[in-house]
Amino acid sequence: MYYYRPLAQTDAVRPDTAHVLADGWAWFSHAERISRNEKSVIIPACEIPSDTLENLTSARAPVCGLEVASPKIMAVLNVTPDSFSDGGQHYGFARAVEQANLLISQGADLLDIGGESTRPGADFVEIDVEIARTKPVIDALKTAQVKTPLSIDTRKAGVARAALNAGAVMFNDVTALRYDAQSLPLVVEKQPFVCLMHSPSDPKIMQNNPVYENVLLDVYDHLCDQVAVCVNAGIAKERIVLDPGIGFGKTIDHNLQLIRGVSLFHGIGCPVLLGVSRKRFIGEIGLAQKPADRVAGSIAIALEGLRQGVQVLRVHDVWQTKQAVRLWQAAL
Repeated sequence: MYYYRPLAQTDAVRPDTAHVLADGWAWFSHAERISRNEKSVIIPACEIPSDTLENLTSARAPVCGLEVASPKIMAVLNVTPDSFSDGGQHYGFARAVEQANLLISQGADLLDIGGESTRPGADFVEIDVEIARTKPVIDALKTAQVKTPLSIDTRKAGVARAALNAGAVMFNDVTALRYDAQSLPLVVEKQPFVCLMHSPSDPKIMQNNPVYENVLLDVYDHLCDQVAVCVNAGIAKERIVLDPGIGFGKTIDHNLQLIRGVSLFHGIGCPVLLGVSRKRFIGEIGLAQKPADRVAGSIAIALEGLRQGVQVLRVHDVWQTKQAVRLWQAAL
């Protein structure tokens, strides 16, 4: 079996034979043909199988009403006491709503609200506690007629149902709907947008010596399989977003391999989300012990994702990222 990673470029001068990547801002004329048991080779785009080429080039449907032919910013709102980056800072209803409004005012295109930390070693949070943390915030934002689409960041169907009933339009599941047996039926019933993320195990143990045969291809196959499960169950492919799960059950080298090869995931035919904001590997490589000091490194990796056509960036630092994206776009 072969995999095809488009060699994405953004130069204003491009050959007539080049293809636009996912109908966005990047293009490619060649691809890396990858195999699990052969040496990779560079091939012209005309040699990519037609079905894969169609997935690589076709326009992506809007996500939560947002056109993804230009980059979109998903802002992180952790209503938790123990998240790795901002745990406790927005814990409690009043603080959470205040932060939500601040993120929206800074230009967030989408707001991702979570009530359970998924940092390495994090403890389990009961469903009723997680609902009590997240649903009132969604209720308040919808009552205030906030137009920014809301996402619920959870692995539990009960929490997702409460959030969707309150007005959230995306179910962002770090387990790609595998943790809770009721998650897939819920998405089939409600038909929200769903973000499928790769994570090999529970947050409590996911960093205990993660091993892959080939991390890029293993994550690709996992997400491809989960998309097929969703589509076969009756979920429209146009409502699926993919996240390779940087930092979830991966070493620094695994994370870097995924970032270098992230354009491969366009071959599944869904928008790609990249969540690297303030993560530990950025601190280790960038010599920043405190998560709040990792903004520059987070933006550096985010821009590399954009260079490879990633459509959605999940970030803590909205206005700094928006500024960087504006400058990056102006220089294209």
